[in-house]
Formats: sequence, C-alpha cells, structure tokens
Amino acid sequence: MDVARAFGRRPDAPEAADPRGFSIVLGGPLYQLLRRAHFTGDALELVRRRILAISLLAWLPLAVLSLIDGDALRGVAVPFLQDVEVHVRFLVAVPLLVGAELLVHMRIRPVAGEFLARGLVPDDSLERFRECLRAAFRLRNSVAAELAMLALIYGAGIPFVWRHFGAFDVATWYARPTAEGPAFTLAGYWYAYVSVPLFQFLLLRWYFRIFIWMRFLWQVSRIRLDLSAMHGDLNAGLGFLGVTVYAFVPLLMAHGALLAGNVANRIFHLGGTLAEARYEIALVVGYLLVLVFAPLTVFAPQVAEAKRRAAREYGRLSQRYVRDFEARWLPGGAPAAQSPLGQSDIQSLADMGNALATSRATHGVPITRDAVLKLALAALVPLAPLLLTVIPAEELAKRLLKLLL
Repeated sequence: MDVARAFGRRPDAPEAADPRGFSIVLGGPLYQLLRRAHFTGDALELVRRRILAISLLAWLPLAVLSLIDGDALRGVAVPFLQDVEVHVRFLVAVPLLVGAELLVHMRIRPVAGEFLARGLVPDDSLERFRECLRAAFRLRNSVAAELAMLALIYGAGIPFVWRHFGAFDVATWYARPTAEGPAFTLAGYWYAYVSVPLFQFLLLRWYFRIFIWMRFLWQVSRIRLDLSAMHGDLNAGLGFLGVTVYAFVPLLMAHGALLAGNVANRIFHLGGTLAEARYEIALVVGYLLVLVFAPLTVFAPQVAEAKRRAAREYGRLSQRYVRDFEARWLPGGAPAAQSPLGQSDIQSLADMGNALATSRATHGVPITRDAVLKLALAALVPLAPLLLTVIPAEELAKRLLKLLL
C-alpha cells in the first residue's frame, strides 16, 4: 500500500513528506495531467499505456504526414523511413525515458527512510531532515519549473539549438534547406513544434529530477550525520546509496540510443564512419557517468571526517589495549603455567586490528568499479549494432562465438 495514501494524503503533496514515501518523480504538472487523463495512477501504474501514447503522439503523425508529403520512401536525400535517428528517438529513447520513471521511483523511494532506519540522522536534526524532504517535494511539484522548461524549449531549443545543430543541411522528409533557413514540410511542422519539443521536455525533466536528487543529498550532507568508519560496508554506513545508481540504467540507455541514432544517420547519409565518432562516444559516456555518480560524492567530507575520528579514537584505545596486553602476556607478564591458547585477549587484539583495517579501507564515496563498468556498458549497448558498419555480420558472429566458447 502507498504510504502517503495510508496516511490519508495525496502522494505528490508537499505536506506528505513522509520519508518512506520519498520520490523524485511522483509529482509535477505533467504527472497531474496524466493522472487526470488516466494514463497513470498514484504510484506510476499504467506505464505501458503511457509509453504507447507518448511514443505514438511523437512518431505516428510523422509517418502519416510524410506519406502525404511523398517523402516517406524517396524523393529526398533522407526519406522518413531511412531516418534512423527519428525512429530511435521516438520508438526507443522515449519509451526508455518514460519507463525509467517507475524504476527510479521504486529504487530511490526507500533511500530517505534508510537514513532514519539506520540512525544516521541525530534526533536533534530530524526536523532539518524533514525540511530537506519538503524542499525536494516542493521543487519536484513546481509548476514554474516545468513552464520554464517549455519556455526554454520553444524559446531556444527549437529556433536555435535544433535548427542549427540538430537538422540536416540536405533535403529531408521534414525540411528543405533554403537561403532563409529550413523550409518545413507538413511532417516537419509536427516534428519541429510537437515531436521534438515533447522529447526535449522529457529529457529536460529528467535532468531536473537528477538536480532534485543531488540537491536533496547535498542538503542532507549539511546535517552532521552519525557516520562510523568502522561500518562493514566500507562507506561509513552510506553503502545503501551505492545501489541507487542502477535505477538510472534506462536513462543511460536512452542517451546511448540517441547517440547511436545520430551516428547511424551520419554513417548512412553523410558518409561518416564509426571510428570518427569514437571521441564523441567516449565524451558522452563520461558525461553520463558523471551525471549519475556525482550526487553520491556530497558525503565525502563527512566520511573523511569519520575516518579521521576513527583513526584518532580507536588508535588511542588500541594503544592502551596493546600496552595492557603486552604487560600481561609478554615475557615477565602472565605466569608460565597459564597457556595463551583459547584466551579471549588474543582474539580481542585481532578484532581490534580488523576494526582499524576496516576504518582505513573505508571509501569516501559509495562508488564501486563494478557499478561504473556496468553503467558504462548500459550506455554503450545501443551502439553495438553500429559495429556491423565496420565488421561484417558473419565475422562479428565468429568473434562473439570465440569469446563465449
């Protein structure tokens, strides 16, 4: 059962700042519009219906109008059916962007509650923590934020960014180049003023959500948390944050698909090669990894302080214990008749050493090499089909079989 509903409050209301119901996606004007149109529920149900409706709204009119214009199959340098980028954008990237909402909601939702369940927030800071939640919810539900996104898209995204950097300089199904700028076809008008803005809005909304996520974590990091460098997760008790990055896998795959579509168009229509895009691919993957992992770095100063505190306090305790141990067990200490075998003092000394080793091994950020590699792979997977432009399918299959067998 949804926690906020159980408390008799709407889940997207700012006052419903129960940490167990934390979500960076469950709110905002678009969410409310989709709820009223029965395309989502209070917990992002009906995801297939949303994916189908939004994808078809962006793609289907383009197919129909390009047929009417006569540019679907031939007649221009880039017919509609040969425009790989447009199909990937609306039939692959958009479904991933919409579907990612449910995964992020489910994976990120328990995080706020974990701070309390693990006793990381001191009692005298609980109200500050709740204010962090309320601030995140207010920003997530902001009407002004989504209106600003639309203003940015129609004020700069379409007339400047897309026309100058996104459109081809040859005759396409959506526009013909002229001295005054691109002359849109019927399909082009829908593409420029409905499909592309819809996609850009979904993308900007995701960047805004990641900003909310980072801002929430940064505000929580301003609270003096009860961290311990002796914690077995080697992250001073914050190890649970490390798994949150996997929630963003669909978002990274969507970006990888967008890049794959763009590179494919350059290869098929402009004579480009996959090798020419290698630096661009590396740059995009690096950018995506920074985008996802950067929010987890805000606790590094507190973890470093916890490590210094552990080194100081446990170092003193260890020094005292070692002296007492030596006085008791080393020559001139314990009686000769007393065997050291099975004595708890020796085991305690070993435990003390293990505790100090744990403190020294604690990482400043809950980021693992395994997570970095998996997320980088997620971003690169959509680009894999482009290998067929470099290596014949038969040869590629042989190489894959050699790796597997």
